Amino acid sequence: MFVCVCVYCTYDLNLCAVFYREWYMNGNYLVVFVSIGIILPLSLLKNLGYLGYTSGFSLTCMVFFLGVMIYKKTQLPCPLPFFYHHSSNLSVNGSDMPGVFLCILIFFPQTAYTVPILAFAFVCHPEVLPIYSELKDRSRKKMQNVSNLSILAMLIMYMLSALFGYLTFYDNVEAELLHTFTKVYKFDTMLLLVRLAVLTAVTLTVPIVLFPIRSSITTLLFSGREFSWTRHMLIAAAILAFNNMLVIFVPTIRDIFGFIGSSAATMLIFILPAAFYLRLVKSVPFRSPQKIGAAIFLVVGIIFMIGSLSLIVLDWVHNPPGSHDGH
Repeated sequence: MFVCVCVYCTYDLNLCAVFYREWYMNGNYLVVFVSIGIILPLSLLKNLGYLGYTSGFSLTCMVFFLGVMIYKKTQLPCPLPFFYHHSSNLSVNGSDMPGVFLCILIFFPQTAYTVPILAFAFVCHPEVLPIYSELKDRSRKKMQNVSNLSILAMLIMYMLSALFGYLTFYDNVEAELLHTFTKVYKFDTMLLLVRLAVLTAVTLTVPIVLFPIRSSITTLLFSGREFSWTRHMLIAAAILAFNNMLVIFVPTIRDIFGFIGSSAATMLIFILPAAFYLRLVKSVPFRSPQKIGAAIFLVVGIIFMIGSLSLIVLDWVHNPPGSHDGH
């Protein structure tokens, strides 16, 4: 194929340009290459403990992203005149900062995605047992401390990211914050490094999430069988192939996070824990405060799942994915 392209390139330079653009400018090829060259080898490791270093590096990348975003907030004026006047010159000068402005929060119909995405962000249940098994001198108290520290750190990072992202662009902020920054800073070296850091963090997170998924599939379909490297690799490859299909064909990551957050994440956070407690704990009377609280939790989870899914589907009907700009 490469030889044929080279032959045609000698006669048609436009074909060469198309070939170059397809292979070097098309992000879909990059997704496949990264999946095969980085994610798949890390996913083939037998134990989750080996990914501790990559997890720490990905966390460092996200701290870098947060720091740059806070710094850029001080460089942008508020309100943003270039968004309102559709100016073609989007360059920013720090001296144009007018001071303190009172900006009002505007609720969009897409606000229905907010809570499901928050629920998805804090779903750590599948990773609890694999991480617990890798702890040295493990105990329930030690695992509780790890969980508390991790969730607190993520909560602070999420809150600061959301706060400074909104305080920077207000009602002009898009579903993907870095896309909004590219409208202001066309060729900014620091933002390019931030984009690379975020991509690295997301890439290194995939193998950690893949481990419990593969473990669940193995337990469900191949329970009692000995470990097989062939099965280990095939399941990982199948999961990554499915993920790549979603990345390539779904227009925005907001749609994936919103749907999964309102369905699977709601099941893991609200519905299943409450249902398991009500069904499995026989020593506590049903009219006890614990059982009543679990029942309320269960009902609230079901209502939230049905309501959020309905709002998201309605938004898809009125604004098909890819037809809006992501506000």
